[in-house]
Amino acid sequence: MNQKTLTYAVVSSLTLGTLCFAGHAAAAGESVSGDLGETVVTAERIPSRRLDTPADVTVITAREIEARHYTDFAEALQHVYGTVMTNGANGADQTVRIDGEERVVVMVDGERINDEQGSMSRASATLTRIPSLKDVERIEIVRGGGSALYGSDAVGGVINIITKKVRENRTVVDLSTGSWGTHAYEVATQGRSDRFSWSATAALQKRGYFYYKDRQGNSVRMPDSDYSNDGASLNLVQRLDDAQSLALRYSHRTMDGSQPAWLYGVFQSTRQDEIFNDVSLTYRFREDTSLPGYLRYFNHYKSVFFSGKFHTRLQGVDYQDGWAPSANQKIIAGAEWHQSNSSNRQSGYMDRETANTAVFLQDTIKLAPKWIAVPGVRMDHHTAFGTHWSPKAAVNYRPDPATKVYASWGRVFKAPTADDLYYQVDYGAWGSYKGNPDLKPESGHTEQIGLTRDMGRDASLDVRLFRSILHDAIDWHSADGMNWTVSNIAREKKRGLSLSWKQKLSPFWSYDLAYSYTHTETNDSHNASVSQYLKANSQPNGYRAGIHYHQGAWTADLDGRMGTGLDREAYGMRRYALLDFYTSYAYNPQLTIYAKALNFTNQAWSRYSGWKYPGAGRFFQIGLTYSF
Repeated sequence: MNQKTLTYAVVSSLTLGTLCFAGHAAAAGESVSGDLGETVVTAERIPSRRLDTPADVTVITAREIEARHYTDFAEALQHVYGTVMTNGANGADQTVRIDGEERVVVMVDGERINDEQGSMSRASATLTRIPSLKDVERIEIVRGGGSALYGSDAVGGVINIITKKVRENRTVVDLSTGSWGTHAYEVATQGRSDRFSWSATAALQKRGYFYYKDRQGNSVRMPDSDYSNDGASLNLVQRLDDAQSLALRYSHRTMDGSQPAWLYGVFQSTRQDEIFNDVSLTYRFREDTSLPGYLRYFNHYKSVFFSGKFHTRLQGVDYQDGWAPSANQKIIAGAEWHQSNSSNRQSGYMDRETANTAVFLQDTIKLAPKWIAVPGVRMDHHTAFGTHWSPKAAVNYRPDPATKVYASWGRVFKAPTADDLYYQVDYGAWGSYKGNPDLKPESGHTEQIGLTRDMGRDASLDVRLFRSILHDAIDWHSADGMNWTVSNIAREKKRGLSLSWKQKLSPFWSYDLAYSYTHTETNDSHNASVSQYLKANSQPNGYRAGIHYHQGAWTADLDGRMGTGLDREAYGMRRYALLDFYTSYAYNPQLTIYAKALNFTNQAWSRYSGWKYPGAGRFFQIGLTYSF
């Protein structure tokens, strides 16, 4: 599918959506589907209704998380159209791609968890450092560039994990067991006394091994694929008055697992142990208003043993404030200072320190009853790479109460990570990895245009076209599969589209359908190493379908995800299709019994960049939750 075809498809959809259904919109009045009328906070850093926000936003609610009893964030996000989870099958690092892009900012309550040490990929945030889903109110996924507000990494989008506010004293215990010697134990408790509230979680997850389906159709046991992970979190909040609070957040996560990979004709595993300790103190003011502000100090630490020990610490201060010069204008401004210290002794560097100072400004202006404009700009000053400006411009048009048409453009910037610059390891006959201290920072722009519409009868439609261009894109590549180097690619270009339809058929039944297309190209594609990197797209064409049932004590969800257009050389197949089934029964208000079957048709698929990283086969789990 070429750019001209893509443009025609989306423009046609926008035209049909805006014109052909205008009559229905007038009849619909202000009544919109529930999820379109909800308030989101991540896209503009202030609360706004989805239909008034010039961005494509998906929300995973606490109700969805609790109904399906997701084990981790990877399981929750993999059912969202346009997102792909990588490397998450072994209890190890879980990273996310949005629109085929690994450069994604991940936050918890607006607190960034990306680190500056990096990895061989472009992802710099692992979702496994967050210990629990039990205290999550919702997860907001914002597609498209967000560097003007969130800085480096926000090329593909932003994910914000928003935790629950404590409203009652409650404790939940979750016990489960499943295939391959899998066991999970988790407890979450919360309470409040006058203006003071607390919430805490503790979890333990174990697995003995896993099976996968190989390219010949055989079920094969992966060697050394066990893991033992534990985590804990604590949130303390002291309300100072109705609009101010002081919050302390602490989270801990220990991962003891492995990274199986295909080497010398057989699968071999390398142990990977990780420790995460994150702490932050946040003063919030003007809470629960249209212009909330905060001042935060955070300190994040990561230690990893993987063929040697390396660690990184990121600390910083974030500030945001806002004001409303008039009823039709809201301005937010903020400043950030982040300092990183990274060491990787076996790889040749110790105590490499960088710092980034940033300021940002955004103006949300209601130009007319149907028009909202959102210009903004961010300035980043990096101690190693100087000053970079990231302006943005977005517009939202409401032709009728049930429709929004939006467009946005913004510049993006991402500095090389410590591993990109300094990693130096030579294993002799086993290969080598060599960083490049002469790398340039990545820079470019993203753009998107889209439509969101309430179609009536509890149905909604989302259509979006996107494109990004990165100059000096950074890529780790190998000509022989053994010796890896990193360099700047002259230009990387991504383009694609996404379509999503959701409908509630009755008080008990609903369904959703989605399609996404992503194409990546570079002007260095003649280079064999770079060409191999282009083949690693695990979802050129992505499909999502789900049917959902909820009546009385019963819930059931059947979710399908499929990818087509894969490179056969890289993946050993051109397509894959997976089905996941979830069901639960609330025996009484305190006790719920649940079961799930993941990949229950036992299909072959890959969790990373090719067939050498197979995904798990059929998996069953049963469990119960008890609350008091």
